[in-house]
Amino acid sequence: MSAPLIIAVPSKGRLQEQAQAFFARAGLNLTQPRGAREYRGKLAGFDRVEIAYLSASEITSQLAQGAVHFGITGEDLVREMIADVDKRVVLLAPLGFGYANVVVAVPQAWIDVRTMADLDDVASAFRQRHDRKMRVATKYINIARTFFARHRISDYRIVESLGATEGAPAAGTAEFIVDITTTGATLAANGLKVLDDGVMLRSQANLVAAREAHWGAEERAAARAILDRIAAQDRAANYREVRTRFPSCDDEVLEHARSAFGVQSPFGSPTSSGMLTLHCPPENVFGLADFLRERGAGAVTVGEISYVFTRDNPLYAKLAEALAAV
Repeated sequence: MSAPLIIAVPSKGRLQEQAQAFFARAGLNLTQPRGAREYRGKLAGFDRVEIAYLSASEITSQLAQGAVHFGITGEDLVREMIADVDKRVVLLAPLGFGYANVVVAVPQAWIDVRTMADLDDVASAFRQRHDRKMRVATKYINIARTFFARHRISDYRIVESLGATEGAPAAGTAEFIVDITTTGATLAANGLKVLDDGVMLRSQANLVAAREAHWGAEERAAARAILDRIAAQDRAANYREVRTRFPSCDDEVLEHARSAFGVQSPFGSPTSSGMLTLHCPPENVFGLADFLRERGAGAVTVGEISYVFTRDNPLYAKLAEALAAV
């Protein structure tokens, strides 16, 4: 019997709660049979799936090694920690939580420095004046180097940060920093500002697959079942179900509904009784309801959809394509 398919999720805090909620919305319930302190769990209804509770950095490391199949972790860690990232993992989907931007921040006192080009000028002048390169404190060494190379900035030296990076300029250990921020409040409190074009990466939690994990037939089947549910819930979140009895509905009405309101008609044309079911983006349901009533529809009901399963699954297709290239 093959080893189980392993999904790594954050082991504590808000990220763990959000990861569990993400799976729960797709009808996938994570359980810890031995209690909350246990670092191994189960996925209800899936005998061959194991949940590994790890820190965010451990999840990223395990994905890089192929020791887990799926993981939930930040894109910032993936791009910082994994060399040849596109060869080792595939980012299947952003999850809408765990937001953080990786940014370049300089002292607010540098009033003439607002862009990366300004920083380049200051760095060159600093080296000529002090006979050394400006120091940038950061935990994001690889992301910083890539970003600075893109902007053709070379007069800097990275000082690896082991503590509160935002305090480095005030402490005199660096001239500016590269760090993550959500609101910018902590940076401002430490007398720093983000450069206008200094956002290196707009990161959030992602569902990530390890290309180098063992993907046998059982693992792929389990992955397909899990991704089917996630994709079905994601599709459902993008639509509302609109139902009405509409005997006079014809193809012209349906075509206008599609073009004007982004409607899908998942069950084809109206039934012989005139019953019509449409899927409509939430922001367009009121306009659609008005349109249908103007064309002769009776009562129009609108409801939320839990899941929309289709034959095609873009998440699994993305995974299968990535594995085929390994």
